[in-house]
Amino acid sequence: MSNAQPLLDVSGLTKHFPIKGGFPIKRTIGAVQAVDGLDFQVGEGEALGLVGESGCGKSTTGRLITRLLEPTSGTISYRGKDITHAGRKELAPVRSEIQMIFQDPYASLNPRQTVGKIISGPMEINGINPEGGREKRVRELLEIVGLNPEHYNRFPHEFSGGQRQRIGVARALALEPKLIVADEPVSALDVSIQAQVVNLLQKVQRELGIAFVFIAHDLAVVRHFSQRVAVMYLGKIVEIADRDDLYGNPRHPYTRALLSAVPEASADDKPARERIRLTGDVPSPINPPSGCRFRTRCWKATEKCASEAPPLVQVEGNKPGHLTACHYPETEATVPAPRLAKDPEAAA
Repeated sequence: MSNAQPLLDVSGLTKHFPIKGGFPIKRTIGAVQAVDGLDFQVGEGEALGLVGESGCGKSTTGRLITRLLEPTSGTISYRGKDITHAGRKELAPVRSEIQMIFQDPYASLNPRQTVGKIISGPMEINGINPEGGREKRVRELLEIVGLNPEHYNRFPHEFSGGQRQRIGVARALALEPKLIVADEPVSALDVSIQAQVVNLLQKVQRELGIAFVFIAHDLAVVRHFSQRVAVMYLGKIVEIADRDDLYGNPRHPYTRALLSAVPEASADDKPARERIRLTGDVPSPINPPSGCRFRTRCWKATEKCASEAPPLVQVEGNKPGHLTACHYPETEATVPAPRLAKDPEAAA
């Protein structure tokens, strides 16, 4: 990343949710290690994609960045200022600059409020009075996201899912943010509507210069939207790189397995990409495997993978900024096995 000082700098970010048990006194008997030591940066106007299987900690990461959740440890710096454990007063000026678009457009809008009230709410809370009044600004925002300004007095139930998500985008834009965390913004929408919403977000990013952390599990959507991509597995980032470099030269076995599952149209004379089938389930975040967390499903796992956690570093042959956490990174010449020979239970 070219910026001398990134817009967002995350270092060692960790979130463990305590598990309570015992009788009659509830005590902490364990923890769900949802996010465990993330390091990444987001530059001004940049879109960073965050991908991985369900339960890998993507959404938790988004809520930590926006400070909807309190981190267990690590640091979150915004414009060089540490906001990791900032109080309400300290966060007030930052809140307007970091906004979030939620996954479910049906649950994220108050059904008792009109569209005008929903979008003007952030302005009212922050005491912002734009030129011409809040209603004029709301109507402008509705137009920006492709909705009719005359819908100002309608209620959420009068809109389709795609239209509701556009209302969520308009609400996020109301305070002119510098960073938007989009938590799977299209996963609850029909495929025909997904492209419209993604193109809208891309237009917003390009024209308004807003940085995005784009959380998704659809690798095709992430490739279309993001300039850089970070791959998560069981609470950790296993690979992060420029979009074209990561999709064209994946170095982590998990990244290669994910990309092998993406449907692709190929010419008749071009052999279809061999799919890597991972056996077993993702281990529990309550008791993750020692060493490399992917080793129980990896065809390259050795004793070293069980005893040493691989650091997220630039391995030989990677372009600058392409970081991989693997003791035995993939190469162009690697021919991955179509399925695992190892029993994940035996490797645990």
